[in-house]
Amino acid sequence: MTIGIIALVVLAFGLFGPFELEWRTFIVPACATALLAGGGWYYRAIRREERLGAILSSTGQIIGFAMVAAPLSYLAAVPAFPLQDAMLNGLDRRLGIDWVSMISFISQHSGLQHVLLPAYGSFSVQTITTVLILGMTGRLVRLNAFVHAFIAITLIAIVVSIPCPATGPWLLLDLDPATENGFLPASATSWPVFLGLRDGTLSAVQGLHSEGIITFPSLHAALGILFSVAVWPVKRLRWSVFGLNGLMLLATPAYGSHYVVDVIAGILLAAVCWTAIARQLGATPMTLGLAAIDSPPLAPDRLLKPAQHTLSREVESV
Repeated sequence: MTIGIIALVVLAFGLFGPFELEWRTFIVPACATALLAGGGWYYRAIRREERLGAILSSTGQIIGFAMVAAPLSYLAAVPAFPLQDAMLNGLDRRLGIDWVSMISFISQHSGLQHVLLPAYGSFSVQTITTVLILGMTGRLVRLNAFVHAFIAITLIAIVVSIPCPATGPWLLLDLDPATENGFLPASATSWPVFLGLRDGTLSAVQGLHSEGIITFPSLHAALGILFSVAVWPVKRLRWSVFGLNGLMLLATPAYGSHYVVDVIAGILLAAVCWTAIARQLGATPMTLGLAAIDSPPLAPDRLLKPAQHTLSREVESV
């Protein structure tokens, strides 16, 4: 329902507002969403394979949401409220953060860049692998919570970005890659889009290959926390996922051109959303999805009951 409402809003602005929807870019994600949703229904309702059905449905929901959420973030930039970079940079200064020194340090250590850049770029892959991990291990309640939290975090970040837009510290400080050993944030491709939306020179909206234009709060930071918390009960993977997302948090200021307060705000946003979803589902934030109801028994009840009676008779005979 949420995806459908957002799609209608984006469609309305495309038909009657200032935007031009590039329809071809919506075909692939729309078809993928429909196929995955249909497959999820089939495996749940017909085949009774809950895990596979949940994986397909959840993947379809995330793809469908991403398809309409990116254009929604573009809409949020159109009002062009005053930029809040000076305020955000001032908060960083109060925390003792010297952003230029941090960038200079990273730009001088190529080995560190080889570690941080892949971690920062793991955002999309982790979204899908988290769904697969939770679905394959039978943590379906936790998977449901993950999808809800993913959507809630993104929507809140989009809403907050309307009154609190920012270009990021790189543009505020007017840094030049030539003075930073050629270093340039991965988010540099989003700057022309953000500025074009604000001054009205850009009106095309895509379903695929949209740019992330939100500075405050940081979605990379928020979802990095969400990935870690969601997969935490899987003991074999918890520390590797935790380490990967720790690196992503460290990489976010430099490669995402984010203020450190953006990262802090993203972490707090993830904590609030995960806690709220846990309470909605009647669980605590850390035990969510650990209950036995997440995984069906290995044997049906009708097979377990005779075995229990047999065991009882054997105990009585002893």
